[in-house]
Amino acid sequence: MKKIWGNTGGLKAGHMRRLEKLYGRRVPGDHLLTFEIAREISELSRELRRQIGLLVNRMGKVAYVIVGDHHKIVIPVTDEYRMAPGRLKGVRCIHTHLNDEPLTEDDCTDLELLRLDIMAAITVSEKGRPDSVFMGHILPETNKGKAYRLLPPADPHHLDINCLEMIQAIEAELAGQTNLRDAGSGKERALLVSVTTASKKEAMDNLDELRELAFSCNIAVSDVIFQKRRKVDSKFLMGLGKLQDLYLKALQDAVSLIIFDQELNPSQIRAITDQVELKVIDRTQLILDIFAQRAHSREGKLQVELAQLKYLLPRLVVKNTAMSRLTGGIGGRGPGETKLEINRRRARDRITRIEKELKRVKKQRKQQKTRREKREIPVVSIVGYTNAGKSTLLNTMTKSSVPAENRLFATLDPSSRRLRFPRDIEVIITDTVGFIKDLPKDLVTAFMATLEELESADILLHVIDISNPRFEKQISSVEKILSDLSLDRIPTIRVLNKQDVVDPETTRALCRRLDGIAVSARKSATLVMLMEKLSNTIGES
Repeated sequence: MKKIWGNTGGLKAGHMRRLEKLYGRRVPGDHLLTFEIAREISELSRELRRQIGLLVNRMGKVAYVIVGDHHKIVIPVTDEYRMAPGRLKGVRCIHTHLNDEPLTEDDCTDLELLRLDIMAAITVSEKGRPDSVFMGHILPETNKGKAYRLLPPADPHHLDINCLEMIQAIEAELAGQTNLRDAGSGKERALLVSVTTASKKEAMDNLDELRELAFSCNIAVSDVIFQKRRKVDSKFLMGLGKLQDLYLKALQDAVSLIIFDQELNPSQIRAITDQVELKVIDRTQLILDIFAQRAHSREGKLQVELAQLKYLLPRLVVKNTAMSRLTGGIGGRGPGETKLEINRRRARDRITRIEKELKRVKKQRKQQKTRREKREIPVVSIVGYTNAGKSTLLNTMTKSSVPAENRLFATLDPSSRRLRFPRDIEVIITDTVGFIKDLPKDLVTAFMATLEELESADILLHVIDISNPRFEKQISSVEKILSDLSLDRIPTIRVLNKQDVVDPETTRALCRRLDGIAVSARKSATLVMLMEKLSNTIGES
């Protein structure tokens, strides 16, 4: 463990020894600090003309000794002290001020951002003696926009301030607020963030979809943050000051997760998580998380794991708390390699094994396709945007009971059912995983074995939720994916679902404009025209 942090350049050996002796010192009971230690750091600070800081943990041990410059100290990263909603950091910061000033704006910002137990500044006299001690602590409720309280200056001879009792009382109130927010929900709380150059309307549409994805992942959304910029910051997406404001809001709202609508590259995740001591993920990771929850078949689980590993591989870094949702099972330590190298090697080895297994799956699918072709059974594949009603339509058409929910990606593993038409025509109806705008490329690659099943389809039923205000963009997204997969050559029937919740005149206009057939997928009586169209199309092929 490093004993001295900060700028030690130019310090004499005698000063270094005195600083090192501070490390590990004990503060008794409920004292903020002892007068003896306060005097020692004040004398050192005056001699060196630099601020000296200490981080003291709740056991009363000096865990960090920090050397700053004349105006400030820089608090090191303290990963071993990580707070959670309703909790503080677990360390208090006491440092010297050479300019006879109370807590500065920087001090108060560190107090808020790092959720320190207490921030204190000892003013140092010209003779190197501790003069006054200024303190502040986090407030459970914000006070006129401030999330902290400044206490009256204290005498350095009397620093028995019931320190631990005060910290525990603050945490009890913070925990009470967190429990009130989350009572009965059992959900993780998240802030949704979009930083974009696009129009506000487009950004809010995307955030609405991100909110639906969060709901599908059983995440409670605390708030939605939108920032329009002329140019997105290459390091943090938003400015550092805005990022700090976002972090403060997350802490005040007892949020444990920040979800960005934009995909974050590895360096951005590292830069943001260095500033924000919360889990940070992006839209792609959220979708991967949903897929990981929903995959039930062995093939589906393999496909999801492959997508996760391909996404995580370039993002495997030594310090990366943002990966904690998704990196379980990858890691370890061995002779001759760092943990990072082992993580990467194991990930690459696992990717190779999964790809081999999925090749076998692809071969089996080809064999199944050959058998179907020999029997000349037509295949109808249902495609469409996620949550458009594809599984519900399959259930109603075939009188089956494939699980269907009103949430994104309720269906992940494909399902097939037989359907017999009155003219003794038999077909296989296949339900597929739903598409989504900007479907992560790693997912498209991983699910290629499943998506290639669509190549054997004789007809595609493109299900469109016309009650969704974003349905036109959803149509474009689905058709782009079909085109990218070279499936746009297959005859397609547009099925305009949820006609029962749309004005009849609007429905009729949409049927004409989109050349589609309106249905309510839950009601078999509304499927007559669709079944006739499907039967005729199959008979003609």
